[in-house]
Amino acid sequence: MPDIETIVIGAGVIGLAIGRALAQAGREVLVLERHGLIGSETSARNSEVIHAGIYYPTDSLKARVCVSGKQQLYDFCAENDVQHERLGKLIVAAREDQIPELQALKQKAADNGVTDLAFLDRRQMLELEPALEGAGALLSPSTGIIDSHGFMLALEGGLGAGGGQVVLNTNVTQIAPDPAGGYRVEVSTEEDGDYALTCRELIVSAGHDAPGLMAALPASRAPKAFLAKGNYFKLQGKSPFSRLIYPVPEPGGLGVHLTLDLQHQARFGPDVEWVTEKDYAVDPSRGDTFYAAIRSYWPDLKDEALIPDYSGIRPKIAAPGEPAADFRIDGPEAHGLEGLVALYGMESPGLTASLAIADEVLLRLK
Repeated sequence: MPDIETIVIGAGVIGLAIGRALAQAGREVLVLERHGLIGSETSARNSEVIHAGIYYPTDSLKARVCVSGKQQLYDFCAENDVQHERLGKLIVAAREDQIPELQALKQKAADNGVTDLAFLDRRQMLELEPALEGAGALLSPSTGIIDSHGFMLALEGGLGAGGGQVVLNTNVTQIAPDPAGGYRVEVSTEEDGDYALTCRELIVSAGHDAPGLMAALPASRAPKAFLAKGNYFKLQGKSPFSRLIYPVPEPGGLGVHLTLDLQHQARFGPDVEWVTEKDYAVDPSRGDTFYAAIRSYWPDLKDEALIPDYSGIRPKIAAPGEPAADFRIDGPEAHGLEGLVALYGMESPGLTASLAIADEVLLRLK
């Protein structure tokens, strides 16, 4: 008999959502996390935006789980008293020649099942946000913001209520099929040293580390991992905007956009900086390029108004210059390994889609 029925590697927002769903489905679940806190890496270093599902290719997994996960997330927040706010956002065309891009985005959103976008001409845009500059905008009323840590605590609570457990400070060093069936998970801890756990089912939701862990299983066809750093700068003083403000998207990301936290403090970012190792320090000089990008839609931004805030690193599975990759949720149908699901490229909109992603994982285990 294995030590535990199901192991989930990684207690980020997606791993916690998966663990909760598994526990609620009646499975015995252990979620292993190498850090001393839940969600302290990618899940703690993002814009905390509840995305509508606008940008992703039609029929992609990202589009599907974002649109369904958004509604699940709003419902979950209401039921579990997780702080959130449905602020809405504007996607701004800085120039007239970008209006066709907005129209294409509106059509793509509709194809994805997001039918509440409204096109605003310049006058309508300025009525909502007088400080904006641009030729027009799309209004997305279902975009919002969330207390991501509060959400993860609620997920952990749901996991525990179902009999599951998170084990912190437990670094998974290797995974392999167990000769007796199921999987053998090698772990390293400061307190108990190195040991192995066996399980019948294994979910690899390890973010940046998922491709490396899965590479030990040749049948997995694990993708190569790439790191795209996103830097954020905070606005000193009061925000002139009451909604999120996004420019027309750029390659690799959504442009330097303005988001608001739940205290309505404004921050700008993320930019796109391809790196080869994880380093979360924010170089103040990168702020120089932020000013020009922001002034394309907010020309009144004052010099020296931005200060370095924080950064996150997207777990990319497409190289610089390549088209953005879809989420990969590889179950037995992809690699032939019974009871194993691996998740790759879980960047944005992973937080928004986390509850729907958990549903997808359960489907692949049946």
